[in-house]
Amino acid sequence: MSDTSWTDRIVGARMTVDQQFSSRITESQFSSQQWSLIMTATEFEIHEADDPDRAQLVANTEQVEQVIPELDNMPTGMGAMGGPGPNQQDRSGDGGVLGSIKDALGMGGGDDGGSDAEKRRAAERLTQEYADELQSHLESEGRWESVRRAAAGDE
Repeated sequence: MSDTSWTDRIVGARMTVDQQFSSRITESQFSSQQWSLIMTATEFEIHEADDPDRAQLVANTEQVEQVIPELDNMPTGMGAMGGPGPNQQDRSGDGGVLGSIKDALGMGGGDDGGSDAEKRRAAERLTQEYADELQSHLESEGRWESVRRAAAGDE
């Protein structure tokens, strides 16, 4: 069977894990819009699908690097009361007017999200956490074996 068939089998599970994982996104440096873009650039693969003991759902993030620069053009996350979320606090250490002046002079410790390389690494870690959570969900629902076999071409 083609890769599409096994991915079709996990659509409902992904929706469930998306809801469960939303708190993890809120705690991350990414807004929900940024996370959506990262997930659009992420493909999931099952490595070693032929081996039931070693098969693992893996986030392929090769394309994520291409969307990292676009993240800066997207709105940042907002907390429940409309203020900055816990991941959006001033990271210059000084805050206020002094922090703004230091940032403008290039002495402030960078932008809120860090460098593109840091964002890429954070996106890679978070997408793999998501893949691990998705595999765990499929296992707990008794669906992992069927998905694994479909990825291996056995179904």
